[in-house]
Formats: sequence, C-alpha cells, structure tokens
Amino acid sequence: MSMSPAKQTPHGMMVKGAVLDGQARQPQRLLDRGECRNGSLSSLDHLLSHSNQFLKNNFAMTDSSINWSLLAGAETIKPLSSHSTSTSKSSSSSSISSSSIPKNDKRATTKADPWMPKMIGLSQDPNDWLWQMTEEPHRSRRRAILKDHPEIRNLMGHTSTTKWVSLFVVSVQLSIAMYFGWRSKYHNESAWSWKFFLTAYVIGGTANQNLFLAIHEITHNLAFKKILHNKLLAMFSNLPIGVPYAMVFKRYHLEHHKSLGEDGIDTDLPTRLELLCLKNVLGKAFFATFQIFFYALRPGFVRAQKVTGWIIASFALQLGFDYLLYKYFGSAALMYLIISSFMAGSLHPCAAHFIAEHYVWNAHGGEQETWSYYGPLNVLAYNVGYHNE
Repeated sequence: MSMSPAKQTPHGMMVKGAVLDGQARQPQRLLDRGECRNGSLSSLDHLLSHSNQFLKNNFAMTDSSINWSLLAGAETIKPLSSHSTSTSKSSSSSSISSSSIPKNDKRATTKADPWMPKMIGLSQDPNDWLWQMTEEPHRSRRRAILKDHPEIRNLMGHTSTTKWVSLFVVSVQLSIAMYFGWRSKYHNESAWSWKFFLTAYVIGGTANQNLFLAIHEITHNLAFKKILHNKLLAMFSNLPIGVPYAMVFKRYHLEHHKSLGEDGIDTDLPTRLELLCLKNVLGKAFFATFQIFFYALRPGFVRAQKVTGWIIASFALQLGFDYLLYKYFGSAALMYLIISSFMAGSLHPCAAHFIAEHYVWNAHGGEQETWSYYGPLNVLAYNVGYHNE
C-alpha cells in the first residue's frame, strides 16, 4: 500500500490537467519517488496537446454568480456525468491520449463518484513519480454540491462561534500550562510525570489541533467580517501553540489553495529529502510521528516569504508571551504548550486529517488524490474532515 502526496511540476512536463480560466492547468505529480525521467519534450508536447483538447471537450467554467473569494480564489469546473479511472504500468515514453486506452482494459481501475473527473493513464517508471491526467477534485465537488443543494450558499461566510470557541480553548490550555508551571516552580513538583504527558496528549494535543484548525478558519477570514479582526484573533489563538506561525501560515495556505499540487508553490507537499521517509513502513511511521516538524520547517526551504509587519508583530507577541510565561510560571508551563503542539501534529487521532487530505493509497495512482472524513472528530476540528466539500 502506498501513501503518497499529490504534486505538480512547474514545467508542464507530465500529465495532470484542469481547466483554469480557459487554459490547461499545470500537470500534477502524485507519488514522490524521484524526478521525472520518461519522455522527450516532443512527445510530451504531443501529450499536452491531447490533454488540452480533452479538457476543452469535457469541462466548462461555471457561472460567475457564486462568490468563491472565501475559498481562496479557487475556480470551479463543471463535473462530468460519468467517469472511468485507469492507469498504465508501462515505462514507455510515448504519449497517450484517451483513445489509446482500450475500453476493456480494467487494469488499476476504480469506481468513481459522479463528481470525480476522468483519469487517463500514462506510462510509469517504477522509480518515477506517479502521474495522472485529471483536474483537481475540490472544484468539481463544490460545483456538484452547489448544483444539487444551492441552499448551501447561505452557509458560506464568517461565523461568530469561531471566536468564542477559540477563546475557550486558549483559556483551557493556558490554565493547564499555568497549573503545571505553578506546581513545578512553587511546590517543587517534577513536571515530568505520567500525568503531565498524558494531559499533554489527551487534552493538550486535542486543544492545540483545534487551535491549528481555528487559525485555518481565521486565515480564510471566517471569524469576523473585517480582515484586521481576523488577523488579531489568529495571533491570539496562536499563543498556546508556543511557536509563532499564524501570520506565516496565512500566505502559504492561500497559495496551497490556488496552486494545489504545484512544485515550488504548494508547500504542503513533501520535498525530495522527505522521500527517504516515504519509501517503506518504518519511514512512513517516522514521518507521521514527527510530521509537525516537516510541516513547520518545509515552507522556509521550499518558498521563502517576504517578511511583513504582521509577521514581525506575531513573532514579537508570541515570543514576548513565552518569555512572561517562563518568567512567572517556569519552564514546565512553556514545555506543556510545546509538547501539546508536538502531540497535536504527531500520532494523534485529530492529526489524521494531514494524511487524509492529500495522499493517495493506490500504488499506481488510479484513484482520487483527496478524501473526506465524516466521523465524530469533526466536532473537535471545525469540520476539517469535510475536505472535498
């Protein structure tokens, strides 16, 4: 079983397309196993010409009456009525069009939901990335839902509940941190007890994962009408996390929405160095355990951001808060918050959405690249499990 993130290359060299403002979208890479080595530029140009014609014949842009600004500018594509999925295991470098796939070829074929796009299989080198010729599924899913349930438009926009939930969770986390710090600093009780770590995992991990996702909601300006108020709430919600990231995350995340799967822009995608962890079970277990470090450090190496006044302000606020917490409540209080953040992004039930969102499980890529979870943990995670929605 393969667990692999979806990617794109900026060179237009392979095979994942979608209609974006009337033009073919950059191809996407589906399995991190190395650089593309198959195919000449001429054959690839021929392939892309088939891709463009396929997309023009099968997709149409939706009407402009829907306000998509809350979805980070993501465009929409009309879903197809029926779809099939197939891939090829060959390592040939010749181009492939939809007509080149036999109708009775059932290799690596999976059933698709009505909103899913067609997939055209391409030749694959076992040591290469996996590639697919399909549009990014979020747009089609949104379009299909809104077509069948237009009343959902009324649910789009900010909600006042977010700020109250954030305030409550921040209060709980800081109260627990101060309690452990107070017991350690003024009563000489060791903070490194099973109660400390159990609390950090069960309560702290859940609370900080909730705050991660609160900041995600606030990044989309869903807590207040005014952008200024959303930014201030994001920095406040960041306090129990212990590490300043809210203002940095905002820009990276909006780029993730607009350029999903594109190398060098979408920093949610693992780097080549991380591929070393994704080739076997032990490596994947290591990656999942320490995923928070990969997720936090990767953007700085992949796509450095310009330092803004908001980023400076968020760092100053967070580091100043950390200093005061350490000064008055000791190291145990600060370590509780840091360990809670680690637990929140490690082997924790609420952290499973990191894997569920953008990883494929079929070694040949013959399936959709993103998934939804509809279970009870959505109550703790701002319904982040509804990822295709």
